[in-house]
Amino acid sequence: MRTGLIAEKIGMTQIFTESGAQIPVTVLKVDPCTVIAQKKEAVDGYNAVQIGCKPVAANKLNKPLRGYFAKKEIEPCKYLKEFRVGEAHLLDVGQKIDVSHFLPNQYVDITGISIGKGFAGGMKRHNFGGLRASHGVSVSHRSHGSTGNRQDPGKVFKNKKMAGHMGARRVTKLNLSIQAVDAERGLLFIKGSIPGAKSSIVYVRDAIKKKSAS
Repeated sequence: MRTGLIAEKIGMTQIFTESGAQIPVTVLKVDPCTVIAQKKEAVDGYNAVQIGCKPVAANKLNKPLRGYFAKKEIEPCKYLKEFRVGEAHLLDVGQKIDVSHFLPNQYVDITGISIGKGFAGGMKRHNFGGLRASHGVSVSHRSHGSTGNRQDPGKVFKNKKMAGHMGARRVTKLNLSIQAVDAERGLLFIKGSIPGAKSSIVYVRDAIKKKSAS
């Protein structure tokens, strides 16, 4: 398994194939990433690389991070992320990785923080059907109905689907196809939607459950 990359979600658009088919795509901006550190199984118990992107002024970091980057003699980065890799794919500290790390027709997994929706009811949050529109139901059409039972068991079970906070959670979408790569502008065009709002940070890595298309 190779390392992944840190990307910024730009938004959605559409592209057309030679046959005229329309494909909705999400555009990701990938700035060059720098390998910050290595983790080796002999020392740390697993193999991984830590990468960073988007240079930032040292005075905008806390003291531990300033010392961390100074010790490695690497320009401070705003975002850091560690990716598990195979032993054969460990990269040297200071090495640069850009958008050419990925290829068209390759499948990737993308992780991001979903858009927060605040407090939502049962119909919006869990796709409940709601109560009847008539026949005695008053002011409770969008309620989720019965919550618990009677004396036995006399409690509400954990994980009961109810109204509550919706969104703003870590979500990973698997097996997304890369439709195009613009190396000059550092852009990835991913088929379909991905989690996160515009300008949010997402993590892109090789798909672990599907091989790249031939």
